[in-house]
Amino acid sequence: MIETTNIEVFDINDTPKNSKKYFWLKIISDGLGNAIRVPVMVARGAEDGPVLGLTAAVHGNELNGIPVIQRLFSSIDTAQLKGSIVAIPVVNIPSFNMSERRYIDGVDLNHIMPGKIDGNASQVYGYRVLDRIINKFDYLLDLHTASFGRVNTYYVRADMSNPKTKILAELQNAQIIVNNPPSDGTLRGAVAELGIPAITLEVGNPNIYQKKLIRSGIAGVDNVLAHLGMITDPIEPPEKETVLCKQSYWIYTSTGGLLTVHVDLMARLKKGDHLATMRDVFGNVKEEYYVPQDGIVIGKSVSPVNHTGGRIIHLGLI
Repeated sequence: MIETTNIEVFDINDTPKNSKKYFWLKIISDGLGNAIRVPVMVARGAEDGPVLGLTAAVHGNELNGIPVIQRLFSSIDTAQLKGSIVAIPVVNIPSFNMSERRYIDGVDLNHIMPGKIDGNASQVYGYRVLDRIINKFDYLLDLHTASFGRVNTYYVRADMSNPKTKILAELQNAQIIVNNPPSDGTLRGAVAELGIPAITLEVGNPNIYQKKLIRSGIAGVDNVLAHLGMITDPIEPPEKETVLCKQSYWIYTSTGGLLTVHVDLMARLKKGDHLATMRDVFGNVKEEYYVPQDGIVIGKSVSPVNHTGGRIIHLGLI
């Protein structure tokens, strides 16, 4: 077992070469004045090299990224590592403790980045995580999942016009890559504005561990390490060709009721295909939904209860 250390300031050099260290870094204080700390894991190689950053649970209910990080650290041999891996297995500690997606002030932490040094609760928390840890990275892989009531394919969001992020995305062997410019209030976007190549990995569904997707996430990280010359393992090729989407969007309901979605993840749809049916509480059909244009199903709603403006599917345009 690796001992943990409480710290006020994070410095990669506090981890000796060819070793691993785990830290609890103070970010804020709670209502009683007690420190709220985030876990930081460091694997520092025997030789100098890039710093690859990994983050998970920016949303408190998104768990699949945690075992990706844990298993990577349990298997990595620092004697054979060039550079450093720095990971935050749980970014959003207050929300994680409550099994909630949003930060404790009701704000989505991944929509207000880079936060503010003197802002409200979520803005300060986001700013300090970015300022005290993440801006020390050379590359970032940010691991997410779907939200409550939805399921996802294993897909990547990346700016495919940037050669460095394009390669990071392709190395994940994901089912789908969505071209997504980064200036959108996300952690990925804030990091990109600092000149750090970053991608978002959507690794399955919330509130559970999914072994197959976790293994896929680990393989993608290993591929990045190999590409950056941090390990000597060969790059693992994809089992199936990744589908590249030039853009994507959600299709929403126009009325509330009980929703049945008729299509599966990864289904290739044609304009006019029957997408979903909305019924009232008596079972009467209120509305039918059809696909507005050709595309592929990236994610979908699995919660029958659906208010007006609720999500149906996440449609990728190939």
